[in-house]
Amino acid sequence: MTGTPATAVSETNRLAWLLEDLEAPGVRFAVLLSEDGLRIAHTGGVSIDDAERFAAAASGLRALGKALAEFCGGTTDNAVRQNMTEYNDGMIFITAAGAGALLGVSTTQDVDVSLVAHRMNELAGRVGRELGSMSRTRADLPRA
Repeated sequence: MTGTPATAVSETNRLAWLLEDLEAPGVRFAVLLSEDGLRIAHTGGVSIDDAERFAAAASGLRALGKALAEFCGGTTDNAVRQNMTEYNDGMIFITAAGAGALLGVSTTQDVDVSLVAHRMNELAGRVGRELGSMSRTRADLPRA
């Protein structure tokens, strides 16, 4: 899971092309996920199994962020816009990408934080318009 991500378009990852704009120095991989933790798409820097584990964990981290919102102003509509968690070896970014969808990115520690945040916000707007809420439907599965 090192290096710059490459798209990993396959039958189980048809929406990977959406994440191409996140390719940048220091970005390990990106995952598009539903708010309830289902993987929708991922870049080539991560396996499907790890992308699914990342999606579940990112959803949980997002929920913790929501629980802390009252301590940042106390209003009932104080929504989480972005989570950013720094570790010894890198960072995790999570941002909303439309109703019911999230975008998560794993980076190295020497990444340009402002560039990643900017690209994530731009992509989140486009993804949100295209996908809307996908919390109960996986994009990589055939529709009945």
